[in-house]
Amino acid sequence: MKVTAHCSSCNHSQDLDLEALKAKLGSDAPAMEWDLRPKLRCSQCQSKKVTLIYAPNSNLMSGMGKAHPERS
Repeated sequence: MKVTAHCSSCNHSQDLDLEALKAKLGSDAPAMEWDLRPKLRCSQCQSKKVTLIYAPNSNLMSGMGKAHPERS
């Protein structure tokens, strides 16, 4: 899973380091948006107006988001 934080104030986006979050918050910490959002602040403008975007990580999933060669 890839989680991207997006600032509604300045439009800055950044992928979250999930391993660093796990180390900081603990392995049992919930990872839903309503749990994480109050703990986040934009690194560019310091706003707390941050939303999260959850998406499969295509680098880790076989075939996700990759073009398939033409079959003849």
